[in-house]
Amino acid sequence: MATIRIGLVGLGKIAREQHIPSLMGDPRFQLVAAATTSGASPVAIPVHATLAEMIAATPDLQAVTLCTPPQERCALAREALDHGLHVMLEKPPGPAVQQTRAWIAGRRVRKAVVTWKEDVRIWHPGQSWIWQPGGLGAFDAGINALSIITAVMPRPLFVTRAVLHVPVHRQAPIAAELALADGAGATIDVALDFRQPGEARWDIAIETDAGQLELRRGGAELHIDGRPVAVPASQEYPRLYECFAGLIHAGGSDVDLAPLQLVADAFLVAHRVEVEPFED
Repeated sequence: MATIRIGLVGLGKIAREQHIPSLMGDPRFQLVAAATTSGASPVAIPVHATLAEMIAATPDLQAVTLCTPPQERCALAREALDHGLHVMLEKPPGPAVQQTRAWIAGRRVRKAVVTWKEDVRIWHPGQSWIWQPGGLGAFDAGINALSIITAVMPRPLFVTRAVLHVPVHRQAPIAAELALADGAGATIDVALDFRQPGEARWDIAIETDAGQLELRRGGAELHIDGRPVAVPASQEYPRLYECFAGLIHAGGSDVDLAPLQLVADAFLVAHRVEVEPFED
């Protein structure tokens, strides 16, 4: 199987902490270039100011991963696809998703509670784009929770109510509460907050007619009826690239719009509450 020559667009926190280590450790890929306006690469590859410049300077480029703020991704994805490149835009679910989905199968979900709270100053320091239109605010992290809950629930979910807490002079919410439903009696309460003091909380609790399940630490820990269950070590980003390589060689595509649709619907139906100013 031939090595895939790939470039990164954006060299922010997630690219440096997750994408670059995963690519450097995967023999199926060769990281050959990057495009960024934020400075040098932590690894020895050519760095270009724009995607167009990277494409022009790297004629054998085959794929790109977009690690930019969400406002820019649509145009960048179209540009890359128009040049015949394979494109990754990601939000990985946790390692216990398959076990959770299997456990839920055959059970009737009554209720789920999603708690996704963290300190934005720790997890998104200096990322002013997050507060701009299209930056998603607390949903930038919360969409990870929505990726998990939509993956494990047996039926599609829809938003019935939403409240967005938006700081004065900001355009995106610092916190949000959502009520979701599945049309079959299950209710899902979602609480997102970027103002969490101390340790982050990334938890999902699911109550069924035959027991309870909890996903903790972003899906890294699984508890069933109060007892811990072994799950594979977290390999989210390496698994993403394993999947990406398989799709490239098979000529396939994998698109999941469900989490982003819930975010869009939440913004559409939400009651907006103005809260105290936030300064990073």
